[in-house]
Amino acid sequence: MLSADKIQPSKHPLAEYVHRLESGEALLKDSPENVLEVVGILKSYGIVLDAYSRNLIYISKNQFLVFFPFFKYFNGDVNFQKLFRHWWHDRINFEYAEYCMKAMFWHGGGGLDSYVDTPEFKQLAEAAIQAKFKNNIFILGLHKLFPEFLPEQVRMMSYYSALGQFWRVMSDMFMSLSDRYDRGEIKTIPQVVQHILDGLVADASKPITYAVKIKGKTYDILPKSAGLTFLMDTAVPYVEAVFFRGTPFPGTISYNAQAYQIPLYQSDFTYGALYADPLPIGGAGIPPTQLMQDMRHFIPEYLHAVFRKSKRNEDDLRVQICQTFQKSMFCVTTAAIKGLAPYPLETTDLEQQQANRQYLETWMNRLITSRVENVNG
Repeated sequence: MLSADKIQPSKHPLAEYVHRLESGEALLKDSPENVLEVVGILKSYGIVLDAYSRNLIYISKNQFLVFFPFFKYFNGDVNFQKLFRHWWHDRINFEYAEYCMKAMFWHGGGGLDSYVDTPEFKQLAEAAIQAKFKNNIFILGLHKLFPEFLPEQVRMMSYYSALGQFWRVMSDMFMSLSDRYDRGEIKTIPQVVQHILDGLVADASKPITYAVKIKGKTYDILPKSAGLTFLMDTAVPYVEAVFFRGTPFPGTISYNAQAYQIPLYQSDFTYGALYADPLPIGGAGIPPTQLMQDMRHFIPEYLHAVFRKSKRNEDDLRVQICQTFQKSMFCVTTAAIKGLAPYPLETTDLEQQQANRQYLETWMNRLITSRVENVNG
C-alpha cells in the first residue's frame, strides 16, 4: 500500500535498481572508471557499427535476390589485396552483423515484423521479384512451385536495410558521445544515459524505408507510407532480440530437443547481450567473439591502458572488452527503459509513481538472471 504522501520501497529482488532508476541513476553504478570504460568501448563500437551499417545497406541494395553473393562483404570494391585480407581474416567480421539481423528477423516484433506479412508488402515484393527475373523462366518456374521462398528472401533483405539504418543512427550517437567526453562535457554515467536517450528521442520518428533499383527502375519494398520509424520499429525490436533473447551459442548448449537445454518458447530465451557470460568469448562458434575481435582494433588508448593493467594483461583482451561492452549495454538499456516509461521516472505524482513502479518491476523481472549485479560488482 502507498502512504498518503510517499510511495513505499520496492520489495522486488532487484529493488536496488528500481530505486536507482527512480532517483535518476542508471543500472550501472556511477564512477569515473565506469564512465571511462563505457565511453571508450562505445567509441570503438561506433566505428565498428559504421562499417556494419554500410555493409548491410550495401547488401540490401546491391545484392538483392542474388543467390550466391560471394563478394557481399566487399561493398562493391573487389581486389586481390582485400581478398587476401578476407581469407586471412584481417578484416571486419560482417558475419556478426548478419547474426544480429537474423536474430531480429527470427524474433520479430514491432511494425516492421507486422508489415512484412501484409498484402501490401507481398504485392511490392512480387513486383520486384518479377522485375528481377523477368526473362528467367527457370527461377520464375521455381517461384510458382515454391511461392514463399523468394518473398521470404525479400523480407530478409528488408531486415538487412532496416538494421543498417538503425545502426547508422547508433554509430553517430556513440561517436558524438565520445567527442563530448573528450571535450569534458560527459563526466557521469547518468549523463551518458541522457546522451543516448536524447539521441533515441531525436530520431524516434525517423522513417525506415527501403527501395531497390532493378534495370534502371526503382521498386519500393518498405515505402514511407508504411509508417515505419526508427524507435518503435527497429530500436525496440533490436533491444528485445539482441539485448534480451539472442540465440543459443553453438558449443555451449545442446541443440538436441531431448536434452531440454533450450527453452520451448522464444519469449523465454535469455541468450542476449545482457545475460551472456563473457568467459566463452574468444571461442569458436561464439558470435560475439567476432564483435570483440572487431572492436579490439579501435579501442582508444585510454581504455587500452586500463586493459593492460589487468592481471592477465592482454591475454584475455576479448573477455575484458566483452565485460566492458556489457557495462555499456546496461547504459543503453537504461536509456530505453527511461524512454519507454509511462511517466517521467522522477515524477512526484503518486499515481504516476505507482505506474512507473509497476513498469520498472516488470523490467526487473527480466533482469533477475542477467549480469546486472556482475557488472556492478
